[in-house]
Amino acid sequence: MIYVVFVEPESPGNIGFLARTMKNFGLTNLVLINPCELKNESYFQAMHARDVVSNSVTYDSLENFLIDAKIDSAVGTTGTAGGSYNVARIAVSPEQLADSINYQGNVALIFGREGNGLSNQEIKLCDVIVSIPTHDYYPILNITHAAAIIFYEMFKREKSYPVDGLEAATKAEKESLMIYMEDIIQKLGYPTHKSKNASLVFKRIIERAFISGREAHTLKGTLRRINARIKEKGNEGEK
Repeated sequence: MIYVVFVEPESPGNIGFLARTMKNFGLTNLVLINPCELKNESYFQAMHARDVVSNSVTYDSLENFLIDAKIDSAVGTTGTAGGSYNVARIAVSPEQLADSINYQGNVALIFGREGNGLSNQEIKLCDVIVSIPTHDYYPILNITHAAAIIFYEMFKREKSYPVDGLEAATKAEKESLMIYMEDIIQKLGYPTHKSKNASLVFKRIIERAFISGREAHTLKGTLRRINARIKEKGNEGEK
């Protein structure tokens, strides 16, 4: 189970905004640590996530919540990641967090105060610290912006966007394209080193490309026709 924990929120509106962001990514367990008073603004800004606000639970301290909820992984967030001189603040990126976190246990994603973030003592309670790379000129993100980035990295591994009749090209289909292209390159009479470079470039393009099976089939047909036309021209030249 994933809990989203907001430590000492100062603005009722930000509670609503966070709830709304949570619901965008299927998260419903909001925990408020020593919060400001919930007002109409919280529910207004939450929009269709008012239930997340209504069902939120309140604790007087982060430590008490972590103990009471039997949290297996406490993930703190910070905008000022440390280095080797400050082991407690060595941070991972949201992507690294999403790749390594154990979703089977109880996970707490902990966001600090709007102004000061998490205290050093609160960070020491965390098992992992996550930080979002930002520009040095203005490194601190609004809590809901930071939350959206972290939620997205976690959620994108569960969500796919299937389109009827659209399937990604298989490895075999991409390799088939390479066979046709290499045959064409050989017929062009390039020097050996240029043939190798041309084949390598095409291979890299195809490997990076997010093409569908239908697109691969169409491209394969085009390469086949080009190959046949080159062969025809070659036969005409030999007569």
